[in-house]
Amino acid sequence: MIQLISQYLEYLQSERGLSQNTVQAYRRDLTAFLDFLTATCKKDDAKTVTRHDINLFIKHLKDTNHAPTSIVRAIAAIRGFWGWMFVNEIIDNNPSVEVEPLKLTKKLPSVLSINEMDKLFKFEFSPLERAIIELIYAAGLRVSELADLTLNNLNLKAKYVRCIGKGSKERIVPIGQKAVRAMTKYLDYRQKLLDKANKKTAYVFLTDNLRKITRQDVYVLIRKTGEKMHKSISPHTLRHSFATHLLERGADLRIVQELLGHCDVSTTQLYTHISKKRLKEIYFSINE
Repeated sequence: MIQLISQYLEYLQSERGLSQNTVQAYRRDLTAFLDFLTATCKKDDAKTVTRHDINLFIKHLKDTNHAPTSIVRAIAAIRGFWGWMFVNEIIDNNPSVEVEPLKLTKKLPSVLSINEMDKLFKFEFSPLERAIIELIYAAGLRVSELADLTLNNLNLKAKYVRCIGKGSKERIVPIGQKAVRAMTKYLDYRQKLLDKANKKTAYVFLTDNLRKITRQDVYVLIRKTGEKMHKSISPHTLRHSFATHLLERGADLRIVQELLGHCDVSTTQLYTHISKKRLKEIYFSINE
């Protein structure tokens, strides 16, 4: 079954265009299910797997306190893999079609107010740190999009960044003058480091030792910045704030959907609830 999983993941990446991060997450989920089948169900043949086996694995994930989102992704990985095997006539029946999907309660993402963003930008940052924070907020980038950004996808003169998002979907996002200034300063600093080391790279964001930044690097930076404000924040917080502030200032929902790279407008509609919630909070704070 390990070989079949590798073939399926290759199909997801080459033909379906799923991102490397998604493919790796599916690899972990399917490997965990395979280990569970071997250890608990005493099975190693995909043809013998039943709906009961899958439900036992889901219960195991719940009992071991896996996050609901992780369980949903694991179910998707299993249903996708068994569906692929069924379509390719590797198995005769697909037990995963009878597995009930886990329903998630949609939580409103945390956002910073405009005043809080102003406070955040007043902190001292290195050229790299300021460029990262300014660009995430200016363009609503996902952390993976930021880490993988290359020079040919950045046009400061025309004030836009080209992102390659989920499913290799491309989008063009305009950026403001503050982000342009921060990026210009950082790129000058970056080039001096590269010239001194006699190195070249297409990746935009590099650490001081000229290593491409990782998603974890960005998470650590934003978390430490939040600690200065006594707030628990992440790169997603800045992305959510970008979307919410646009809607609060009258931007069209469909435009915000395009800027965020959402396939489904219902995902973007979540931010309209944040705006309404915040308006109520402001109203009642004034009228207490």
